[in-house]
Amino acid sequence: MSAVSDEPGRARGWAAGLLRWFSLRLRLMLVFGLVALTAAVSASAIAYWLNRDAVLTRTQDAALDEFRKSLKDDTDPLPSLPTCSELRDAAGRMADNTQKYEVLLITRTRDAGSCPAASDKKLFTLDAVPASLRSAVDQKRPVAKGNTSPYHLYWQRITLDGTPYLVGGAKVNGGGPTGYMLKSLDTERQDLNSLAWSLGIATGLALIGAALLAQAAAATVLRPVQRLGEAAYRLGEGHLDTRLQVSGSDELANLSHTFNRAAERLQKRVAELSAREASSRRFVADMSHELRTPLTAITAVSEVLEEEADSLDPMIAPAVQLVVSETRRLNDLVENLMEVTRFDAGTARLVLDDVDVADQVTACIDARAWLDAVELDAARGIVAPLDPRRLDVILANLIGNALKHGGSPVRVSVRTDGDELLIKVRDHGPGIPEDVLPHVFDRFYKASASRPRSEGSGLGLSIAMENAHIHGGDISAANSPEGGAVFALRLPMDASRIASDEAEDELGDLDDLDREGAAEGERDDGGRARGKGRTWGKGKGRNSARGTGRNEEGRP
Repeated sequence: MSAVSDEPGRARGWAAGLLRWFSLRLRLMLVFGLVALTAAVSASAIAYWLNRDAVLTRTQDAALDEFRKSLKDDTDPLPSLPTCSELRDAAGRMADNTQKYEVLLITRTRDAGSCPAASDKKLFTLDAVPASLRSAVDQKRPVAKGNTSPYHLYWQRITLDGTPYLVGGAKVNGGGPTGYMLKSLDTERQDLNSLAWSLGIATGLALIGAALLAQAAAATVLRPVQRLGEAAYRLGEGHLDTRLQVSGSDELANLSHTFNRAAERLQKRVAELSAREASSRRFVADMSHELRTPLTAITAVSEVLEEEADSLDPMIAPAVQLVVSETRRLNDLVENLMEVTRFDAGTARLVLDDVDVADQVTACIDARAWLDAVELDAARGIVAPLDPRRLDVILANLIGNALKHGGSPVRVSVRTDGDELLIKVRDHGPGIPEDVLPHVFDRFYKASASRPRSEGSGLGLSIAMENAHIHGGDISAANSPEGGAVFALRLPMDASRIASDEAEDELGDLDDLDREGAAEGERDDGGRARGKGRTWGKGKGRNSARGTGRNEEGRP
């Protein structure tokens, strides 16, 4: 079970990590870095290739021009059929140049043989010359208007033992030896490598600079956004006086102005709605209180009429029974309205006592004569600090609702689930329609819209839910797979912490009331603490009822 329960937490941790990695600040830095890297790499590559082409072209042209001139100057004095020694001397003279290349001369000798004469036999041989280059050099082209020489100078870059070389070759026009040159390009390669390192370092510095610039830009852009997020969070937490400090005239400043205007309108709208809600609650409380006095008299009269029902005219008896039942219904409705008013005003308080839950459920069923219709499955010895009166209200509403709208028998089970008390009430009726389930705890909600006037007021389950909440618990409704509806009440096994928190809140409210009353008294010419019509409970728009729904100080 632990491995399964750890999966959601691990998934949430991964999700939070991904969000941190893909935060707006990081994305902004990545974009800046990619743009800077792309620009730096592109510029460096272009600069490298341009410099490489310029360096190689310059070296190549200088070496080939020198070789062409030297080939003509040093081979013209040779006889038509030179000896090998004469060719080697000519090759040595050609290799003695500022360009530092080696020379290979090939021609027919006096003994009708071929003598490859190289300035350096170990480095430069005919095998080092590519076959394609030799073929191009030996190819004789017809002399025409666009071609004044039958033989031309050709060149090619090669690599020998990891070292780059430039190879060039040409045949002396008008008869003479064929000459090849071999020039090392290692110096140029080293220069180009140094240039590549320099460009790489410049690219790295540009990337670092882009990261710093991105950090500065992110701080400039995201700081107002962060302040806006914090302000929105505070506004969502109920601090409607939250405002942003506006500086500048850019888009972020306009956004701050918009947020401030929206917050101001929201504050005004919430104040208006709170005032209307407080007025509505006060009206319901006052109306319920005013109805209690005439209802008391009507109830007394109806009880007298009920006792004399047997002696009344049979034509009048049904009317009397109707008056009695409607009076009781109206009395229950007024009591429920006053209870709801206490919850809305925040004046409802827990009066805890150590309750044997099984005995409490039995007493609730017995007091309402439901023993024949209810099956009780309660484990003995479950004792919890609860408010017995409010627990009785919850049980009476849940069991009564099951008996009224469900089907017998109604089964009540009491169990403990960890540190919670679990009470289930199940009936054997048709169940609750799926479209009704989300609304069963709504006030004045009735499943049948065609029968708005029924025996119930539509407040019972709502009051039961409020009593569960004040304990720190909850009630859920569902349909059993075997048929019927199931209401599950969950309450903490120890509600003393909830009660202590409420007591601290009430003391805080009383302290605030005393301080404000004293402050007002200092400004009162009569020296009396005038107060501001503050209330005794929690919440907004409270009346001065102290848990009874009765205005102790009178109404204005």
